[in-house]
Amino acid sequence: MKNRAIQYNDRNDSGEVLDLKIQPVRGSDGKIISGIVIGNTLEQNKALILIAHQGDFKFNPDLGVGLEDILLSEEYLTYRHLIREHMAKDGLKVESLDFYQNKPFKLIASYD
Repeated sequence: MKNRAIQYNDRNDSGEVLDLKIQPVRGSDGKIISGIVIGNTLEQNKALILIAHQGDFKFNPDLGVGLEDILLSEEYLTYRHLIREHMAKDGLKVESLDFYQNKPFKLIASYD
């Protein structure tokens, strides 16, 4: 179950984006009994792989596309191959990838 874990804040949540998503639940005595949100993290995992550079993940240092580097390059074919390769390293099967200059980015992938 690689797609179920602690969730991060996204643009729809209050707080810093990519910070832990915390929604405190209090018991009848007012004490916090839970708070860290657990849920589906498939989209979050795909985004983190795209954003991260190699070496950013301590336990998987060769994982990370570093997509921001494409801003200075026009090697879209190279990055399409890199995206597929790094998604596969995490166990994601890429079903569809559209990544071309001046076109919307689209990535459909799921865990095997």
